[in-house]
Amino acid sequence: MSTTPPEDDTPGGWHTPRPGTAFRWGLFAGLGLLSVLLATLAVYTARGVLIRAMVALFFAVSLDPAVRFLERHGVRRGLAVLVILVLAITVVVVFLVSITRPLATQFQSLTADLPGYVTNLSQRSRSFRVLDRQFDLSQQIRNVAGTLPSRLGSGLLGLTSRLFGAVFSALTVLVLTIYFLIDMPRLRHGIVRIFPPARRARSGEIVELVFNKVGDYMIGNLLISVVAGIASYIALQLLGVPFAIPLAIMVAFLDLVPMVGATLGAILCVTVAIFAADIWPTAVLTAAFFTAYQQVENYFIAPRIIRSTVDISAAAVLLAGLIGATVLGLLGALMAIPVAAAVKVLYDQRQAAQEALLTPKAPPAPVTPAAPTPSR
Repeated sequence: MSTTPPEDDTPGGWHTPRPGTAFRWGLFAGLGLLSVLLATLAVYTARGVLIRAMVALFFAVSLDPAVRFLERHGVRRGLAVLVILVLAITVVVVFLVSITRPLATQFQSLTADLPGYVTNLSQRSRSFRVLDRQFDLSQQIRNVAGTLPSRLGSGLLGLTSRLFGAVFSALTVLVLTIYFLIDMPRLRHGIVRIFPPARRARSGEIVELVFNKVGDYMIGNLLISVVAGIASYIALQLLGVPFAIPLAIMVAFLDLVPMVGATLGAILCVTVAIFAADIWPTAVLTAAFFTAYQQVENYFIAPRIIRSTVDISAAAVLLAGLIGATVLGLLGALMAIPVAAAVKVLYDQRQAAQEALLTPKAPPAPVTPAAPTPSR
């Protein structure tokens, strides 16, 4: 009697899986799906800590070029990190102390004088009077200005809780930034160790290039924003535009956002000049200043501050900024541009490696045999 199993009559000769095998495959698939869901839930639960860690890493990469500059001049890394952090915190504290009182005074003056500015604009502009009659803009602005102090007072408790939360987040980011700055060389070596040993030398060069380019970009962008804020403050003071300090701060902050930040700052200043001063010549000269300054910044200031930055297309910058703003708001828009710069560096290095492989090598030059030495 033959013991040969019967041939499988299924199409293609495939054997029908046993019930135990199907159960094991289903169990493994279910466990894999459950693991992915648990990991996603853990990331979502810890999203606040992860966002603070990302912000701290962003600041650490921004300050790392200054730390390495001190290291090249013989300062130990721990002491260099301490010096840079003390200088950064000192600058921030002095800046906040110097602007807090004028900013509060001018903001209070703005809320108190806003109805008067609306009345003056209605008397000067016929178009505004037409819009005012159709939509009752004057009364709506007066209502907002009248209820603003009470809203601020009623939200004092919520503001206090948010303030403590902001202080806690700032301390967390500061501590993580210190750790990231101290361990930055170790982090770089850890990234390189992910790659196979045969590619670690080349990968180390690319990682160093990415960190250098991104750090230079962020420090250069910060310096450009400081120059924009100082220039705007001087121009607004000379033109007689009120609230020069808060407007200059907003211009410097918005200038950090590429492509559209400088334009938004200019529109804000021109709008305040229209309401709080005269359309001619104050508002017109304010618009002319920002138009001229943008040309000077684009063609004179930025190329000299950022000499070795990454050349990113305008579409890539805008797309990265929109994605970052959607994910993390304004901070995400600021962080998205360095990430795009890092991706651009990696892409350029990849393309250069592929072109080097595809470029045919020149044949070696023929070796000319040496002339025989005549015998004596």
